[in-house]
Amino acid sequence: MRVEVLGGLERRRRWSQDDKTRIVEETLVPGTKVTEVARRNGVAASLVFTWRRQARTSEQVAPSFAPVQIVATEVEEPPKLLPASDGRVRSVATARTGLIEIDLGNRRRIRVDAHVDPEALARVLEVLERR
Repeated sequence: MRVEVLGGLERRRRWSQDDKTRIVEETLVPGTKVTEVARRNGVAASLVFTWRRQARTSEQVAPSFAPVQIVATEVEEPPKLLPASDGRVRSVATARTGLIEIDLGNRRRIRVDAHVDPEALARVLEVLERR
C-alpha cells in the first residue's frame, strides 16, 4: 500500500501530459485492465477513463499524426474528351487526377484534387480547425 501526503493548499495532484499519455498507452495493451493500471499509478480509474475519452475525441491541445493510406486507382475506361472551348467542365477521370482525401475525424472528410486552390483550401481547413 502506498500513501502520499499532500501539503499546502493544493489537495489535487497535477498530472503532466506525458504522464497522462503514458498511462493511457498502458491501458491500450490487449488484455490490460484499466482499473489495474490506475491502481498501479495511484490515480482514480474514472480519471483514466476520462483521459482515454479525451484522447479518442481529440480534445488534446497538441497536434497528433494520423495513419495515412495511399490507394492507387485504376481508370476502367479512357476519359471522355470535352470540347476545348468548354473550360467549366472536366471529365470525371480528369477531375480525380491527384485526388487527396483529408480525414478530420468526427465524420468530417475533405476531398480535393490536384487543381485545388491552395489558399482556398487553407481557409477551409482553418475554419474547420476552429470547430
